[in-house]
Amino acid sequence: MNHATVDGKPVKTVCDDQQYWNEEFISKVQKRGGELMGITGKPSAGSAALAVCDHMHDWWYGTSANEHAIDSAVSMGVISDGNTYGVPEGLMFSFPVSIAAGGEWTIMKDLEISEFS
Repeated sequence: MNHATVDGKPVKTVCDDQQYWNEEFISKVQKRGGELMGITGKPSAGSAALAVCDHMHDWWYGTSANEHAIDSAVSMGVISDGNTYGVPEGLMFSFPVSIAAGGEWTIMKDLEISEFS
């Protein structure tokens, strides 16, 4: 959420409620599958499948021509090299990455990560 935008503005300035982001939002994301099932009466597999399709699209076609721009980043679980954001080597972690067409990904460096994150 630290780098998300709404109409080009940082999302946390559009909704400047840290308690919401740190508590209610996280809880809502954790329970989204059950909430979708409660609303639609169907499992959330369709939502998960769409996320997989979006991810595979980015992996195949790439995220952006500007691989160093934050708006070209996606989160992707990759093995840590031990030198990025203090994540121990060998640990699978959801890093911000840019992806070139054909699937070559690069962990984006030097993004500000909040202590809470």
